Amino acid sequence: MSRWIGTANQGYSPYAIEELRRLLPDMKATQLVAGEVFIFDTSLDREAAIHAVHSERPAFLRHMQPIDRVIAIHGDADDLQELSETARRAALILEDKRVSIHLRKVKATKYPYSAADTKALLDAVLEEMGAESSLQQPDVIMAIYAGESELYIGYGSPSDMLSDWPGGAVRFQREKGQISRAKFKLLEAEREFGLDYSAYRNALDVGAAPGGWTSLLLERGVRVTAVDPGEMHPSLANHPMLTCLKRNAADVKFQPGSFDLLVCDMSWSPMQMCKLVLDLEPSLAPHATAVVTVKLMHRKPLQTIREVKERLSTAFVIEQSRQLFHNREEITLHLTKK
Repeated sequence: MSRWIGTANQGYSPYAIEELRRLLPDMKATQLVAGEVFIFDTSLDREAAIHAVHSERPAFLRHMQPIDRVIAIHGDADDLQELSETARRAALILEDKRVSIHLRKVKATKYPYSAADTKALLDAVLEEMGAESSLQQPDVIMAIYAGESELYIGYGSPSDMLSDWPGGAVRFQREKGQISRAKFKLLEAEREFGLDYSAYRNALDVGAAPGGWTSLLLERGVRVTAVDPGEMHPSLANHPMLTCLKRNAADVKFQPGSFDLLVCDMSWSPMQMCKLVLDLEPSLAPHATAVVTVKLMHRKPLQTIREVKERLSTAFVIEQSRQLFHNREEITLHLTKK
């Protein structure tokens, strides 16, 4: 048996739970934060549960933290003392490893200490046992979830937890002059799907305005054809690697095999998006990559995703589907042209 804390984007935990039930048939779930964070129990041991989740990664499960220990919160220095002792008892897991300390807190928690204070204390304990505190590329994460009256503590690799960010909440620094926050979606997709945009030569950005995704691809040295009847940001004017077509995406045609990357973030219905992407498929080179958002339109999300995958799979391999942290009422697909 194993216990876990699951996290989804706000409002989507019921769908993450439904996906998990298909992988872990005996799973039982209870909400910690309505619509977002939940505890789930399964009869499978830890390794078997991890294997089941990785075998068919749920689209809506952003993060999963094992529950290895639960501590009652006192609301004073005793909490820090118990956390220190808990870390020391996990020496076989932590010693000689690169370790990240992740703390998440519900608003109503009685745990009074900040993430910085908690990390400072536990970093000293890690140093005692010869472990290295690490913010990036840790071997092990010590994850602490501060509920209202209990601390839930678990250890695992970033792969075990599906992310190396606390709760899977991937944060990027907003840059001066950044065109839009939509850029973060494409950045997160690159990270989540293991892509490297600089490896591509010619990209087609459909529904490009105002140019958040286009700007990222240009920064990576990709030649971009941007299609949108709307206005592109003035900062992109006259860029030597950019061709802008101020037209509706449904009205454009290109030579076969023109692009090795297609990106599409349009506010169209899922079936309209599928038709558009399939109509543009001949313009993609063999084995080209596509990164496409699917707007869920307040419909049944799991049914919508199944229908979209079925439609697109006529021309593409569906590599991965995720609701990224920077997605809202949508998911992102990673596709490869057949």
